[in-house]
Amino acid sequence: MDLIIVESPSKAKTISKYLKGQYRVDASGGHIRDLPQKTLGVSIKGNFEPKYVASPGKEETIRRLTEEARKAGKVYLATDPDREGEAISWHLQTVLGLDAEKENRIEFNEISPKAVENALAHPRKINYNLVDAQQARRVLDRLVGYKLSPLINNKIQNGLSAGRVQSVALRLVVDREREIQAFRPEEYWTVNAELQDTDKKFSPFRAALEKYKGKKFKPSDKEQADGVLAALAKGAYAVSAVKKSVTKSHAPAPFTTSTLQQDASNKFGMTAPETMLMAQHLYEGIDVEGEGHIAFVTYIRTDSTRVSEDAQKAALSFISEKYGKEYCPAKPNVYASKKGAQDAHEAIRPIDLSRTPESVKKLLDKKHFNVYKLIYERFIASQMAEAQYDSMQIEIGNGDYSFKASGKTLRFAGFTAIYQESRKEDDEESNAKLLPDLKEGDPLACNGVKAEQKFTKPPVRYTDASLVKAMEEKGIGRPSTYASIISVLNKRKYVEKDGKYMVPTPVAYQITDMLVKYFTDIMDVGFTADMEEKLDDIEDGGKDWHTIIADFYPPFEEKLRFANTDGDEPTDVLCDKCGHPMVRKQGKYGKYLACSNYPACSNIVSEGETETTDTPCPKCGAMMIVKGGKFGKFLACPNYPTCKSTLPYGTEKKEEIYEGVCPECGKPTKKLRSRYGKIYYGCSGYPDCKFMSWDIPTGEKCPKCASALVKTARGTVKCTNKECDYKIAPSAEKNGEN
Repeated sequence: MDLIIVESPSKAKTISKYLKGQYRVDASGGHIRDLPQKTLGVSIKGNFEPKYVASPGKEETIRRLTEEARKAGKVYLATDPDREGEAISWHLQTVLGLDAEKENRIEFNEISPKAVENALAHPRKINYNLVDAQQARRVLDRLVGYKLSPLINNKIQNGLSAGRVQSVALRLVVDREREIQAFRPEEYWTVNAELQDTDKKFSPFRAALEKYKGKKFKPSDKEQADGVLAALAKGAYAVSAVKKSVTKSHAPAPFTTSTLQQDASNKFGMTAPETMLMAQHLYEGIDVEGEGHIAFVTYIRTDSTRVSEDAQKAALSFISEKYGKEYCPAKPNVYASKKGAQDAHEAIRPIDLSRTPESVKKLLDKKHFNVYKLIYERFIASQMAEAQYDSMQIEIGNGDYSFKASGKTLRFAGFTAIYQESRKEDDEESNAKLLPDLKEGDPLACNGVKAEQKFTKPPVRYTDASLVKAMEEKGIGRPSTYASIISVLNKRKYVEKDGKYMVPTPVAYQITDMLVKYFTDIMDVGFTADMEEKLDDIEDGGKDWHTIIADFYPPFEEKLRFANTDGDEPTDVLCDKCGHPMVRKQGKYGKYLACSNYPACSNIVSEGETETTDTPCPKCGAMMIVKGGKFGKFLACPNYPTCKSTLPYGTEKKEEIYEGVCPECGKPTKKLRSRYGKIYYGCSGYPDCKFMSWDIPTGEKCPKCASALVKTARGTVKCTNKECDYKIAPSAEKNGEN
């Protein structure tokens, strides 16, 4: 039996159902190999070749798939139709030992019986341009992330991370917040008049002051507003112009990854990661009662607005049948994808138009239903005719002042019969039904004029939707990365949510400022967008990925070296490990000394660490030294990392208390305190004698087993051997009894 390998078990279940047992379908669970987690995994001196290892926890998956591939007649790699999916197929081909010359790669934009069978009929070889583009991104992001993250951890605080795209997105949020903080509101006034025809045949309508002596005008303060009101009171209102027209609104394009995330955020308050999770389930398939595993939508990571001819015909047939032929456009709607779109596959759309939102409402939970309804209705709307409006504009004069009233009423619903843009009803629509049928020169009665003070507003903070839109417009990242970027910003606590708005935390400013200071190019939006275009060039086959990394890395490494050494001060202190001079550095906990022979010698000591105490290390006996840490000073063993013993600062200044006698060598024992504050007794002959006890040693041996005798806090003398029952109670001890 032939074998089909996909990424997820859910996807495997859906495909297996459609193929009715003709093929064995199994899942890799994503990548089965990747760069190592704890090391760089990129050979900088070896032309930046990546060093792949089995992904953690995938050993059993590799063993199972290898065995299945060995038994199978043919093996088909059916991972997602994008760079990431192509790379996963390549890793599978390599690890499972499949013939690289065979046509074993299949792809489909939707998980439907027709699409899967068509893909099986047209297998192809691995597209190494796609693989190389993904490798370049992976290596580039690994170099930036693994080099910048230690830098900001050392200079700011632990637990931070930086990334080639993530950090630029964070800069957008920080820069916007600084714009808001720097914003100074400016006063202005609006003037609105409530007007009516003199015969009062029509309802009153509102008109807004627009011009003064033919130029755009708004009063800038109360004094000016009062002057306008006084002038208007002396004059009379009359219609100076009437303009009627039919305006049209074109249907929106079907969803891309970005626009789906934006609409779900605006209409349902869903985060980008949450939206993508629901969409992923709808793409891979969901268990439906009575029908099994069903896929609902096409591939959900795309920046293309293209729609297949078959899907377009099906949509037009559905529209004609349900809404009427007048709702079908004269020519099928075609949408241009944004500049730089990969256009590898279609826009996001439903697979089966007969599965209307109403028909599946009881089959899906609320969030899955909301996302499916958005996708379904947006796709149908994208293939419908334009909406038409009767629009009317009335210009009204009063001396040197000119007012304007606008309105529009729906003439033909078109695409709005199924889909509404996510916006509030505008003033034109709310005013439309009130506008009377007036002619130029008609006098108007004024029922009242109102001046209202207002202030200019600062820029609005980013939401998930607006940040995704900004990243897409500026060319930062790709459809598959938007949700993960936002997820990292939240998970790392770089931003907090104020309602739906993103507010950068204090550490976000520190990270952004430091990276902008030392890595101007990486933090530049244009540089990031340009790098995305270079990755696209690799996919198109015109660029060697090694060259792009080789051009990027040397200048980056030089900036990294400068950032690490900026502010360093040479000292006369010699390294006690290798003898080279130490340099003074500034770290997150203050200044410290580091060996100038780094990386050959990585010795570091805090300022004042050369202060040696006369307190012996409780583990190895070396005299402990004073170190500075996150919570202040403490005592540490100088033999770190061989010995990692520490004590609270001040231990060396306490007067030594001797109590008890060592049963091993006869020397006095010292009363000591462990790092957790518990009292214990250790031989003063340490490290030659390493005897320790939680109770006071008597210096004597047990007459039964020759183990040490100790006295407890209650005065009982007992044997330290747990298997020996020798014991002397306090009263018996006084009487010499046992």
